[in-house]
Amino acid sequence: MPDGSVHDWNRAGPAAAQAPTVVRQRLRAPGRGWRRLASPIAIICLWQTGAWLGIIPAQTLAAPLRIGRTAAGLLGDGTLGHNLLVSLLRACAGLALAVAAGTVLALAAGLSRLGEAAIDPPMQMGRTLPVLAMVPLFILWFGIGETPKIGLVALGAVFPIYLNLFKGVRGVDPKLLEMARTLGLTRWQTLRHVVLPGALPDFLLGLRFAVGISWLMLVVAEQVNANSGLGHMMMDAQEFLRTDIILVGLFVYALLGLLSDQAVRLIEARTLAWRPTGARG
Repeated sequence: MPDGSVHDWNRAGPAAAQAPTVVRQRLRAPGRGWRRLASPIAIICLWQTGAWLGIIPAQTLAAPLRIGRTAAGLLGDGTLGHNLLVSLLRACAGLALAVAAGTVLALAAGLSRLGEAAIDPPMQMGRTLPVLAMVPLFILWFGIGETPKIGLVALGAVFPIYLNLFKGVRGVDPKLLEMARTLGLTRWQTLRHVVLPGALPDFLLGLRFAVGISWLMLVVAEQVNANSGLGHMMMDAQEFLRTDIILVGLFVYALLGLLSDQAVRLIEARTLAWRPTGARG
């Protein structure tokens, strides 16, 4: 090998030495994924075996195969699709209200001492109240239509947005604010180019919590005077001891929660691409 080639190889030594390790890690990645699926698959197999042997009564817990057949039937006759669409619209409407209200309140409290004194105490008290205890009041105030259901979702999801964004606004590096003043940026320019980008990681963390809470609140909201939605479908199934339908609804809720969380994580990865990998959630 020529001397120049040896010299080039030595200069690239650290990167070259790491390359086989990276390749091996990538090759082993699918194996790690399968290992993560092993325990859920084992649980499902034990569950189905217990149902076949009669250890797990169908009235108590439907077997996985029966749940699959029930889900296929509900999809086939349009029941699951209709109720899923209604639930999605309610959750999205409630979450949108929570994001809008939480953002405005957090900015008002985070950017002003007077705003903090006026807004933060009621928000801190409100987040400790049991939201489920508000159901009778919401029905009394808004009736039994869509408004109380969307309102309950918004009420539960607004607090993570507010708390995390407030923390993010107050946690912006003072040196950056001083630099903005030195450059002569207006208050709006400082908010747009310094405060909001600095608080974005905390906002997205709050959004992840808010998305999960919105699904939890939707389960409760749809079981109160509802005539459609996944919660209503599960309540009807409870009257007829259809644990298979109840479990289909629970699995759909779980899947929606997982997908929505992954969507927020994707947004986080795109918008926070400038951050070090270790600093991301």
